[in-house]
Amino acid sequence: MSDPTCEQPMNDALRNDDHLRALCLSGSIPIADYIKALTDVGFGTIEIHGRRPYRILDTENYPTDELIFIESIEVCAIKDPMPADGACVFTGKAAIYYGNEVYLDDKKGHVLIRNQPLAVCDKTAVALASLGRNDIFISESTFHYNGGGCC
Repeated sequence: MSDPTCEQPMNDALRNDDHLRALCLSGSIPIADYIKALTDVGFGTIEIHGRRPYRILDTENYPTDELIFIESIEVCAIKDPMPADGACVFTGKAAIYYGNEVYLDDKKGHVLIRNQPLAVCDKTAVALASLGRNDIFISESTFHYNGGGCC
């Protein structure tokens, strides 16, 4: 599915604008809130496949004191069982092990082959980072995930 998101707060005039509602813009919410809404209704895996610039609500044409930047987010929400430690949310992070061994096994189901990126969900990225190793690189979220993940 694809929906508009906006990290900036929208005033009530924008939220209640019939034209913006018809364009599906008045309901834009921050990505974190969007993901939470999906996981709150039981989606156990969320994959963000894309995040793109979409619209600008400017001060000349809309009742706002600042430019409002709206993005379009492309998401695949999978209604699989919710893991005990929370949903697997893939935002495009990757882990790369670059140590001396052929691979690294974290003993929790994640095997990183030396110098081969592995797509990881956000909670796995946190778990790998918490190992305190200096031979694992965790990328920032790219918001472009296309499968092959850890979970």
